[in-house]
Amino acid sequence: MRIGVIGTGRIGTIHANTLSRHREVGSLILTDADPARAQDLAYRLGETAAPGVDEIFRWGVDAVVITTSTSAHAELIGRAARSGLPVFCEKPIAIDLAGTLQAIGEVETAGTVLQMGFQRRFDAGYTGAREAVRSGRLGRLHTVRALTSDQAPPPAAYLPVSGGLYRDTAIHDFDVLRWVTGREILDVYAAGSDAGGAMFREAGDVDTGAALLTLDDGTLATVTATRLNGAGYDVRMELAGELDQVVVGLDDRTPIASTEPTGPPAADKPWTGFLERFGPAYEAELCAFVDVVRGELANPCDGREALQALRVAEACEVSRRERRVVWLAEIPGGDASAVL
Repeated sequence: MRIGVIGTGRIGTIHANTLSRHREVGSLILTDADPARAQDLAYRLGETAAPGVDEIFRWGVDAVVITTSTSAHAELIGRAARSGLPVFCEKPIAIDLAGTLQAIGEVETAGTVLQMGFQRRFDAGYTGAREAVRSGRLGRLHTVRALTSDQAPPPAAYLPVSGGLYRDTAIHDFDVLRWVTGREILDVYAAGSDAGGAMFREAGDVDTGAALLTLDDGTLATVTATRLNGAGYDVRMELAGELDQVVVGLDDRTPIASTEPTGPPAADKPWTGFLERFGPAYEAELCAFVDVVRGELANPCDGREALQALRVAEACEVSRRERRVVWLAEIPGGDASAVL
């Protein structure tokens, strides 16, 4: 199997390393907006570098992995679909609904595969939580609390093109909330704060956000996110039911300290970022993609799943801006006809 990797930044490098070691992958063709970066990675992995995207398609590959900047995702997904190639793409498909719907439409018209990179679906903790919910261990689920806290903000130049805190960060919580619980989100009420630094206000973004979500079975969920958690990178989900409760992301590296006299000590080596925290999950999702391409596994996260997470993020942005409850039914893309 020959796979083209478009984008060799941080996550592209990780994915290329995973694929280069995979026993079912014979070779890679790497390209990047910075040709020297792709050439350097190709040299280190013993793979081939291409001068541009055109060569990826012209030289012939069996599948494509897209890890470029978000602005290029939708066009590249469409190009791969028109070439009949299965695609793995880092989230999001696009930062807007129109671009997302267009790309999904191209994939479905071509009858090809689009697997999205929501790596938390491959994390052992979230998988365990899903099993606890689906097995009935928790009884009737009534409360979910999810959070994503970055240790430090991204560069100021990234904020205006990120899509905002809800689309860029909390979207992972929205996706995994649906995946773990098996429920749809009916409505949201969201608020945000931009008090953390001028760069957030200048980008029209917030550094901290919170949302209350109602699921279609009456379960209440909260999602909070921040760019400014100096203690470390903190991603957790608590699920409480009538019989039991469980938590994802609580271990000896969770960057939180107890004020109780007999509470656990603070982590000696807290998580510093998502690449470290979710390393095994990133590897697992690429291995799953290889199995999907080989026809041995059903697509674990298609474009429609990514669309639903984006719709929740869109609803949160509307709610924050207009200071009101927003029903997901108000956000386009909820029915199949909207894509076709």
